[in-house]
Parts: sequence; C-alpha cells; structure tokens
Amino acid sequence: MQDPDLQEAFIRLVTDNRAILYKICRMYGATSPDRQDLFQEIVIQLWRSYPSFRGEAKFSTWLYRIALNTAISDLRKQRHYITSFDPDNLPTQLKDIPYSTEREEQLQSLYAAINRLTEVEKALTMLYLEDKSYAEMEEILGIPQNNLRVKMNRVKEKLRKMTKEAVYGIGNS
Repeated sequence: MQDPDLQEAFIRLVTDNRAILYKICRMYGATSPDRQDLFQEIVIQLWRSYPSFRGEAKFSTWLYRIALNTAISDLRKQRHYITSFDPDNLPTQLKDIPYSTEREEQLQSLYAAINRLTEVEKALTMLYLEDKSYAEMEEILGIPQNNLRVKMNRVKEKLRKMTKEAVYGIGNS
C-alpha cells in the first residue's frame, strides 16, 4: 500500500480502534511479551487486509473479525509448543489492570475461567463484555444469532461454575 492517504487513513482507524486490539491481546496473550507480539501480528494482518476492506460493514466489525481470526490462529500455532495452562502466568497476565486488590482477585478468577473456554467461547465472551448486540456478534463471528444466544447462555453457566469452583473450592465430583 503505497498511497500516503490510505496509509494515513489506516493508521488513524487502527489508532481510533486500538482499545479493541488491546482487549483481544489481553484475552489471548498469556504474558506481556505475548500480548505485544500478538498486537504486532494483528496490525500486520490488518495492514495486509486493508486494501480489501470495502466498507460494507463498520470498520470496527471488520477489525474485530481480522483480529480475532489472527489471535485464534496464533493461539493454535502456540498450542504446538504449550501442553497446558500455567497458573503461575496469571498475575503477569493481569498485572497491567489498575484495580483494587479485591477487584484484581475477581478479575483473576474471571480471566482464569475465560482462559479455560474454547476459542469461540472466548471470542463470544469478549464481544458480550463489550456490549455488542447479537446482530454485531453474528456479523463478526459468522454464527447465527439464535446459536449465539444458546452458546452465550451455556458460557455464562460454565463461567459461573468455574468461578464458584475457584472461590469456594467446589468441584464437579
């Protein structure tokens, strides 16, 4: 992309939507370096795909789709090297969130539970926490709204159980 106007527009759009990218990186990156690498990978993918953006959807919707697909693809590549989730990474993963200790513990519990979800469930949860409508979620994820509602109800129940287990030590035995 050699056109300076296109480059400037791209930079402005990515800058205006960087909060979305940070959230995706926080959701899918286990450590600060992982998040930084993922951020760079997403921006590269957005840059490569930008000439094909036709404006049929909102830019943020298009950005979500590219960013989520990149994050999920990156996660799948990493799984070849990682055999299991290491809970010792959790404080590092959440260290840059400026909340009270109590709030931090709640977030640690929530993020630990979210990290145990499938890739699609993680993406759905993130969009839900962003207050996206089911129509927007359908456009981003390519899953029909009725299926999204069912999946979201199942995810909520799954998260309730997982956070209850973490807080109260209740198991599924």
